[in-house]
Amino acid sequence: MRGIRITRALIGAATAATVLFVVSSPAVAETGGPRVISAVPAQGRLVDVVVYSPSMDRGIPVQVLRPADTSTPAPTLYLLNGVDGGKNDATWSVRTDVPEFFADKHVNVVTPLDGAFSYYTDWLRPDPGLAQINDNNGVNRWTTFLTSELPHVIDEYFDTTGENALGGISMAGTSVLNLAMSAPTVYNSVASFSGCAMTSPGPGQDFVKVVVGIGGGNPENMWGPYNDPAWVAHDPVVNAERLPRIPMYITTATGIPGPYDTLADPRIDNDVAVLAATLALGGGIEAATHFCTMQLADRTIALGMDNIRYNIKPAGTHSWGYWQDDLHDSWPMFAASLGL
Repeated sequence: MRGIRITRALIGAATAATVLFVVSSPAVAETGGPRVISAVPAQGRLVDVVVYSPSMDRGIPVQVLRPADTSTPAPTLYLLNGVDGGKNDATWSVRTDVPEFFADKHVNVVTPLDGAFSYYTDWLRPDPGLAQINDNNGVNRWTTFLTSELPHVIDEYFDTTGENALGGISMAGTSVLNLAMSAPTVYNSVASFSGCAMTSPGPGQDFVKVVVGIGGGNPENMWGPYNDPAWVAHDPVVNAERLPRIPMYITTATGIPGPYDTLADPRIDNDVAVLAATLALGGGIEAATHFCTMQLADRTIALGMDNIRYNIKPAGTHSWGYWQDDLHDSWPMFAASLGL
């Protein structure tokens, strides 16, 4: 179909600026709008920020990678982590070359370090299971936070250009599509890396139930009973016509072992157990996201949507090496949409 490119091939120094940050008390007030509670410079150009979310009534840890030159406003790229929300160092800045890759790019890179097993959506009810595993109040209002609260805070506190883009992996690869549907004017472009774009009753819903269940959450607290219309309303395949006509990059592999699925890969580090888990679990998950992605591709092609680039890789598992490549490959799209 004209305008939609399905790529079936593997994708094969700046100084840190000195920035003054105002650090306030970490105590969270019970009233008031979204705001920065604290901002502490971390390694290199990273800043550890806590943002108060009125909708969730708690502070949300957020990592901000600042551009080397902070003398002029920069746009913002939001990168969401996967199923564990960035706990246990499973975050973009640790598992990929994000700090190095963006060293010469005039952009803020913002990553929440929370939201494990939440699908970054607005839940109907607080969830005791997720409250326990995430050590918080169990309130998940992530659509509200990511589309209404956080962008306003980041724009004001870091003096950005107000232009935003959004990317996410795995669980968040589903979320970014729903966030784009919920707030079609907030993000200039969106990328989904190895996400399952299906949530309706059937394989898509089963996938969501497994993911939330692993974290001890009750999926019915998210979108209601399994026959509730909300499950279908959050399905990007069924609701593809609601996806905004902004540039999008959507990618998956097949689950077949690829170039990063070897003992020699630095992320596996000659650990046979890690390799076995990558091949078995990571291969199976990626095969599932491949199925979902192909359903979305068929649907959007049928609708004549020429704003989406699909990158369907013939080999690769559900793992960071491939997502790093995907980020590099999608950056030209992000940059153009952000005016860079």
